[in-house]
Amino acid sequence: MITSKRLFTAAFIFLTVLLLKAKAATVDTVNTHSAAMNKDIKAVVIRPDDYSMSKKFPVLYLLHGFSGNYSDWVLKAPSVKKLSDVYQMIIVCPDGGFASWYFDSPMSKEWQYETYISKELIGYVDGHYSTITDRSGRAITGLSMGGHGALYLAFKHLDIYGAAGSMSGGVDLRPFPDSFGIEQVLGKYSEFPQRWEQNSVINMVYLLKPNSLAIIFDCGSSDFLFEANKALHEKLLERNIPHDFTVRPGSHTWEYWGNSINYHALFFSRFFNKEK
Repeated sequence: MITSKRLFTAAFIFLTVLLLKAKAATVDTVNTHSAAMNKDIKAVVIRPDDYSMSKKFPVLYLLHGFSGNYSDWVLKAPSVKKLSDVYQMIIVCPDGGFASWYFDSPMSKEWQYETYISKELIGYVDGHYSTITDRSGRAITGLSMGGHGALYLAFKHLDIYGAAGSMSGGVDLRPFPDSFGIEQVLGKYSEFPQRWEQNSVINMVYLLKPNSLAIIFDCGSSDFLFEANKALHEKLLERNIPHDFTVRPGSHTWEYWGNSINYHALFFSRFFNKEK
């Protein structure tokens, strides 16, 4: 026999589930166009639960790593969707190609990802969503190749990004002359050493002034990129550039990045709210 109490309980649970579904982030896969590369490129756009055109939202651009794609973050670290709700920010996960390193390549027109991310994609997002359209509401971070890409793009475009981060970032390209597809973007290290020197994030600290960019980066203590990240931290200290640098147990894994993104989202949320 079904009692009124049981019916009430069942109805309450049903309504709770409906409300939870209604208050969940929306995940869109969109096609964007790059005139620089003459092709369409997919991106994931995560909108927070209370998204509406009547409110302007900050945007976090979240980059994938070497051999990854636009869907990596939502598939391999699905909790990233909740961060959009918790911090009321739009999160954009673009496709950066198999091994673009987010450069505008001097070698090929097929690799113009600096222009795509920092001009074409941002133009698309600001044109199609209700966003804060200046650096006070725009941050960028990523993992591994994407960690390099995020800092590289932010260091070069301080007028576009107000905050930047890196998780296990490949911040020094020079130790990998024959790995990770870098030579297809910059040319061989033996032939074009200056390109590798100039485009390694660790050699770009001179572009920064104290407090010109809010910076957070971290690396696992067992990561093969740990020493390069530690060296970047020391260079920033030498130049008195404020930043958050964290070392945690871990290596080059999704388990590490799935945890790390929580700290980055909090850092960027504090930046966005401070800038209001």
